[in-house]
Amino acid sequence: MNGLLLLKVAHIMGAAIIFGTGLGIAFFTWFGYRSAMREGALEALRSTLKLTVIADACLTAPAVAFQAASGVILMKAYGWPLVSAWSTAVWGLFFLTGACWTPVLVIQAKLARASREAASTAALPASFHRMFRWWFALGVIAFAAVIAIFWLMVAKPLPVAGN
Repeated sequence: MNGLLLLKVAHIMGAAIIFGTGLGIAFFTWFGYRSAMREGALEALRSTLKLTVIADACLTAPAVAFQAASGVILMKAYGWPLVSAWSTAVWGLFFLTGACWTPVLVIQAKLARASREAASTAALPASFHRMFRWWFALGVIAFAAVIAIFWLMVAKPLPVAGN
């Protein structure tokens, strides 16, 4: 296997890690939150939020960094310009995803801290639930952007070479 093919496979795996861990994190955080609120299970909520922060730090963040670097290297290797209709759309969506994901990281840390400080799920302040709704909304936008990036990568509906 040549180096370019290996990098392309690694780039695809990075995208799969971003999407898969993002979806997994969203799933267990959303359902963990709902279950904890319904059952008054503060320890379960604390554990869920702690693991959410760890998963994003250990899995998603490195994959995002690799994705950006490998994307630029692949574009250069294929002789594609860094500025074209296609690349502008891809990078725009990539940065939109990051613009949603960055506050999500901050929100997750605040939610985890608030859950550690609360005496019970009933004692969680209204701001906790408001932050959780923001976490969810930003996640929906980020996921839609990632799906659009996948589509642009596969379908290449815009010119790749030049504007």
